[in-house]
Amino acid sequence: MRRRWLPVLVALLPCTAAADAAADARAADRLDAALASLAGLRAEFRQTVTDAGGELRESAEGSVSLARPGRFRWDYRKPAQLIVSDGTTVWLYDEDLAQVTVRPAADSLAGTPAQLLSGQADIAGAFEISDGGEEGGLAWSRLRPKEPDGDFTELRVGVVGGELRRMSLLDKLGQTTLLEFSRIERNPRFDADTFTFVPPPGVDVVGRAAPVGG
Repeated sequence: MRRRWLPVLVALLPCTAAADAAADARAADRLDAALASLAGLRAEFRQTVTDAGGELRESAEGSVSLARPGRFRWDYRKPAQLIVSDGTTVWLYDEDLAQVTVRPAADSLAGTPAQLLSGQADIAGAFEISDGGEEGGLAWSRLRPKEPDGDFTELRVGVVGGELRRMSLLDKLGQTTLLEFSRIERNPRFDADTFTFVPPPGVDVVGRAAPVGG
């Protein structure tokens, strides 16, 4: 009886592969469409981190501002942290530690959600994109970094109505970071100093800025 089904199953394999490829292509197109007209974004966000067993480890809330290409500002309200990039340099200010970490943006963004949102990356070149199905009223695109050196092994992006609403990141330790966006403003105007940062007096500064002209 099983042998009778074997030719049928073998014949179905090309159809299944073609359907999967079509779904993956739609997932890539959906992500491209959501980002293509996005010159800037301002939103509130909620961030949770769960471990490999699904237990909640961290939660935070704040606001995010993005101006493509390359500039962003993540304001965490509790704990008080700030991450700012002007497109060439990234500053991470931890108020409780009175410390600023400085890094070139090119070294900090590879294979991360910031790279995806910054508008500086060739998404198809940096990630393998596949269909992530539907969940929570959102259509999901799954991205896996082609370079294995980053902290994240998988990134999922949830879109509805052509608008990005959620991002889910799986790291090498099995932890999942979920970002949920609300009160979204597309392409707003920003003040001139939104994406600049000057370390407050008396804080420790660790690292280095991007080279001038680099």
